[in-house]
Amino acid sequence: MDSWSTEIKPKTGWFDVNLAEVWRYRDLIWLFVNRDFVSQYKQTVLGPLWFLLQPLFSTIIFTVIFSNVAHIPTDNVPPFLFYMAGTVVWGYFSNCVNATSNTFVANAYIFGKVYFPRLVMPLSNVITRLAMFGIQFALFLAFYGYFIAKGAPLHPNLYVLALPLLLLQMAFMGLGFGILVSSLTTKYRDLAFLVSFGIQLWMYATPVVYPLSQVPQKYRFLMDLNPMTAVVETFRYSFLGRGTVSGTSMCLSWAITLCVLGLGIVLFSRVEKTFMDTV
Repeated sequence: MDSWSTEIKPKTGWFDVNLAEVWRYRDLIWLFVNRDFVSQYKQTVLGPLWFLLQPLFSTIIFTVIFSNVAHIPTDNVPPFLFYMAGTVVWGYFSNCVNATSNTFVANAYIFGKVYFPRLVMPLSNVITRLAMFGIQFALFLAFYGYFIAKGAPLHPNLYVLALPLLLLQMAFMGLGFGILVSSLTTKYRDLAFLVSFGIQLWMYATPVVYPLSQVPQKYRFLMDLNPMTAVVETFRYSFLGRGTVSGTSMCLSWAITLCVLGLGIVLFSRVEKTFMDTV
């Protein structure tokens, strides 16, 4: 009697995701991570410096427009550091969403030739963007040390220990929203054009270029419904000592994140069975 090392069966359940199988393909995940990371700067003049120039230029523009021209207060934090903190955090989340939202369409040529857990691809995108975040976070720490040396009123606290949880939440959130959009774009291609525009609007609905303290109290609940609000504010509070951190908003943020992730995985597992017929 023949014994098989691997048996591929059709998926029938709504939540038919084999995480153990995904773990067995971890080497493939790291292969995709290396490929995506290298392809970001291959055949470019500045190479990995592009990872630093993007948040740096964004921070300079935000500082000039929102601080020097619009005179939006930054809770007594140096404006440059205030905007860089928001830009670096938001950059990781938005990059995760943009990278994973095109999973099925961009990788149809691979999915149609060889079998592997399809969730491997969006997971590799999230990990790749985490490496990029690490480079940009190092840039933030460099300016952070500079402003501390100049005597800026910065008050880091024990909330910095929550940074891994914030990264995990952003990864879950970016993965959830990304695969949700990716699953829908297999039939509704218009969504692909709305992603970048929607992410841009979402940024302005998040306290990235303004502090939450400037939002009127009657709109705070709407801000709490945005799961990225608690993430950005907690990050700023942990390193800068300024920000509005609420246990209620953090719990609500995590609840929304987990709901979106669960919904995204369910829809992703359903669509991957038939997406080759529609892509």
